[in-house]
Amino acid sequence: MTQATQVSPPARKSLPLVGALPLQPQADGRLLSDEEIERNLKMYAHAERERMGMRQQRQHWVDSMIDANFTKQERAHITILNCGLTNAQDFLVEGALRGVGYNMKCIGTPDSASMQIGKEYGNRGQCNPTYFTVGHLIRYLIKLRDEDGISAEDIIANNIFLTAGACGPCRFGMYITEYRKALRDAGFDGFRVMLFQQQGGLDQATGADSGLELNPEFFIAVIKAIVVGDVLNALAYRIRPFEVQRGATDRAMEEAKRIGYKALLTRSNIFAALLKCRRLFAAIEVDKLRPAPKVAIIGEFWAMTTEGDGNYHLQRFLESEGAECDIQLTTAWLLYSIWEVARDTRERDGLRQADVANAGLAEFQGEFDVAMRQATLTAAELALRVGFQAFALPPGLHGYHLPDMNEVASLANDHYSNDLRGGEGHMEVGKLILNVLKNKATMTLSVKPFGCMPSSGVSDGVQSLITTKYPGTIFCAVETSGDGATNFYSRVQMYLYKARIAAEQELQQAYLKTGVSEQQVRDFLRAHPSYNSPLHHSPHVGASSAANVVFEVAPLITQSRMRRTKKMLAAAARSVAAGARAVPRKAGRGYRFVRDPDTRRRVKVDIMLARDVLSGKARERFGPLASRLLRRAWGHGDAPQAAATTSEAQPLAAE
Repeated sequence: MTQATQVSPPARKSLPLVGALPLQPQADGRLLSDEEIERNLKMYAHAERERMGMRQQRQHWVDSMIDANFTKQERAHITILNCGLTNAQDFLVEGALRGVGYNMKCIGTPDSASMQIGKEYGNRGQCNPTYFTVGHLIRYLIKLRDEDGISAEDIIANNIFLTAGACGPCRFGMYITEYRKALRDAGFDGFRVMLFQQQGGLDQATGADSGLELNPEFFIAVIKAIVVGDVLNALAYRIRPFEVQRGATDRAMEEAKRIGYKALLTRSNIFAALLKCRRLFAAIEVDKLRPAPKVAIIGEFWAMTTEGDGNYHLQRFLESEGAECDIQLTTAWLLYSIWEVARDTRERDGLRQADVANAGLAEFQGEFDVAMRQATLTAAELALRVGFQAFALPPGLHGYHLPDMNEVASLANDHYSNDLRGGEGHMEVGKLILNVLKNKATMTLSVKPFGCMPSSGVSDGVQSLITTKYPGTIFCAVETSGDGATNFYSRVQMYLYKARIAAEQELQQAYLKTGVSEQQVRDFLRAHPSYNSPLHHSPHVGASSAANVVFEVAPLITQSRMRRTKKMLAAAARSVAAGARAVPRKAGRGYRFVRDPDTRRRVKVDIMLARDVLSGKARERFGPLASRLLRRAWGHGDAPQAAATTSEAQPLAAE
């Protein structure tokens, strides 16, 4: 019997932790420390890279579009392209910035063809504002290259795109990256995109040699164009549903835009220009007794602002269905921006240590600096409100009240925290509650891009609780994706059917409550054309404009002048009596206010302000602070853009 051959097992290669780096006690009886294990692991990783030929350093792609700024020397040949607001505002911003020395070009409103180009060059899964806006930009650049014969190098060197950014809790926060990716793939690598960004502000585009000088002249020009556009838009949407001759309002609007553009371009008297616009709108013939339901449009900023294929021409569709659109103005968004900074200032003022956060108060360390900041923000809000009314009255936009941001925040806070930011924040919730409590609209419609996280979370979540809490609320939430217009319109029509019935019932109830007939009201309006003017705005009583007209003119029909005077005096007497009863309570509050140490501090601040104004030092002392706060109110922060980096890290599979 032969002896069995002993076969030795094959040598096995093991990781250092098992063989070369034993965890058992060493010869001297000690275990390896964490530092030794980490060092040996790095040595093993280094040896493996050498063996696999992966030792060479990897140079990552550097984004040449990350620095979107341009110098003062380049300003003469740089054209700034803009779009993203309403048709009127984009057009007027072009005129305003051309008037202060910039070469501006409004490239119009994106359409479905732009969206298809955006989908061709953009990543999958974006929200449709990205597709529409970047596709519209690429479409314009391709036209310059292929039809006008301008080389891609000249286009990149001589053009910049100016657009809005975002705060980042949704895909809107990645707009700038998507712009760069799509532009690079379309053959325009290096094309510069500048952002008005919620976090990052406009400081990211400034510098000693910056071609975009963010001085008071720049901000005044932009804000003036935005407010004039808001006024003209609000006036047109107020008149158009009641026009007798179809298209009359549109013709007046186009002429008004040209008048405003010329005034902003030549820097002539804008109030005189708006008075010319008044005559255009006053000449429109209207029928104010049409029972048009008033639809308040809220939601994601771009989706509710654009007036094209991006929201399926929502405003025109509602008007074609007999509704009156109550649009949200960009001026209200500016007020919200100021409110956010003011609230953050109040909340951070009580911190015990220096607040060096992005929106902190580390730079406001003096005894009066925080109070000075609050006073500046209060003055900015007051100036914006007064300025809006100053622009609204000349063209005939009477009785329009900007929202009270503190009231909106207070109503919304129980359902959606004021500290949650992103998108419209708490404003969607607060606006719906206001529309219900104050009967401001027959129906509220929230529109947002498909999958918009901030707005969808509100519209499809929180608002369902609001509609349950306030029965009878007509609330419709819709999403846009760039296609599927039929389904979109069908959903809106279902809720509009309810709104039309509600508006008709409200008008009939107005006739019954006031004791007049429709014919009596029509006869009165013919006899008193001032009440039937397209610029006349009846006081708010009901949701629809027609019902408000009835409530206003019915006493003039059924009551004598003597009786109306008696009722007016009785109402005044009740008001005086209520004020007298409130005197002790107000006196107590006044006494506590005077005794409050914070009041004394604020009085000292006011005295300092008055002294500096009288001595001519106000500009020197408060100019930098006001400029910074205005940038922050517009842009919501100071976070710089991330820079490209070089790393030895290995590429991901997607690369």
